[in-house]
Amino acid sequence: MSAFTSMSSPISLLIRRASIILPDGTYMVGDVLTRGGMIVEIGPDIEATSATTEIDAEGLTLLPGVIDPQVHFREPGLEHKENLFTASCACAKGGVTSFLEMPNTRPLTTTQQTLDDKLQRASQKCLVNYGFFIGATSENLPDLLSCNPTCGIKIFMGSMHGQLLVSEETLLDTIFASGSRLIAVHAEDQARINQRRQEFAGITDPAVHSQIQDNQAALLATKLALKLSKKYQRRLHILHMSTADEAELLREDKPSWVTAEVTPQHLLLDTSAYAKIGTLAQMNPPLRTSHDCEVLWQALHDGVIDFIATDHAPHTLEEKAQQYPNSPSGMPGVETSLLLMLTAAMQGKCSVHQVVNWMSTAVAKAYKIPNKGAIAVGYDADLILVDLKTYRPVLREELFTKCGWSPFEGWNLTGWVQTTIVGGQIVYHQGKLCTYVRGQALQFG
Repeated sequence: MSAFTSMSSPISLLIRRASIILPDGTYMVGDVLTRGGMIVEIGPDIEATSATTEIDAEGLTLLPGVIDPQVHFREPGLEHKENLFTASCACAKGGVTSFLEMPNTRPLTTTQQTLDDKLQRASQKCLVNYGFFIGATSENLPDLLSCNPTCGIKIFMGSMHGQLLVSEETLLDTIFASGSRLIAVHAEDQARINQRRQEFAGITDPAVHSQIQDNQAALLATKLALKLSKKYQRRLHILHMSTADEAELLREDKPSWVTAEVTPQHLLLDTSAYAKIGTLAQMNPPLRTSHDCEVLWQALHDGVIDFIATDHAPHTLEEKAQQYPNSPSGMPGVETSLLLMLTAAMQGKCSVHQVVNWMSTAVAKAYKIPNKGAIAVGYDADLILVDLKTYRPVLREELFTKCGWSPFEGWNLTGWVQTTIVGGQIVYHQGKLCTYVRGQALQFG
């Protein structure tokens, strides 16, 4: 991981001769001028001033920065896996200019004090913009109503232990009934998982993970969350949807106030990955069949699924090397998510404009983050320049994430980020980081 310091914070920044993707999905070749952290002009040939830093973007495509709405960056308490600095460096390399981070740190993010601590840490360490979820427990309802600023309430309905596991319907009902803040659910049925763990006890093949935490475990929990959301007309977001069953449920019954997301790994990896990469393919909810992947792709195209998140959840290679079921679930993703989706676009599975919507525009809309997710005058200057012509493999030694591995190692991908701009400041350029730049705390409407 190398850094550069030559490009000091510019009064204004002029990106020249880029192929710019506009909010309506059309392209124009031209210039974008930013000043004071905002986009102030878009045009075919903008005049520069002496105070302007210029980037020649000829041959590159300019996109709005990715907003990753589900990450686990492990700080505080689990910094041996990742921390806010290393994770935000990985974000910058992957074109992620904003992230929303989950509460399962140590201590848990369940009070104003622990939320404030994360915000303070992020202000000192993060190269990109940041927001944090507040975690629901059986006892912190007052905190869920009062904590600010937060993007929403995270409920682990399953795949969790300790205080953050909230699986009983009576407790869930109380949370859904109180307040109006967005609720994001990890939808797996813990009772079914417990039962299946007993049925498959003693099996050490990690592929059994997808049988223990099966489609039915996901469907049962999603049905319950949907029922409670409809009961109170409560804003609901379903995290990392993984099954065809859930996609078809939402296709038939999705109120206007419900959204859902999918991860690149649930679109592009299936259960055959266990035979190739073992426990590196282990995550919650687990990988599914190729049929599930196909149905999820279609649901994404049809708007049944609204956007994409990584669920970046790093563990060390030593931890992952433990025999199943002692191996932890989770994989890194912020450095590869955009590459994977842009490569899919080049293969004709979707369009670049769809990728922009799924990874930027729709996320900003769902979480009511103002002035982000598009290249337009008056919007924040969170921008990325990508190369859609060059293909290169994902190499372990080039990763910035502290855990140092990827389930997509060796995949030949395009869309590599050449420059990442956060609030009008260059944080990553041609392989090097500008480590003194700091992102801002996100605002939520």
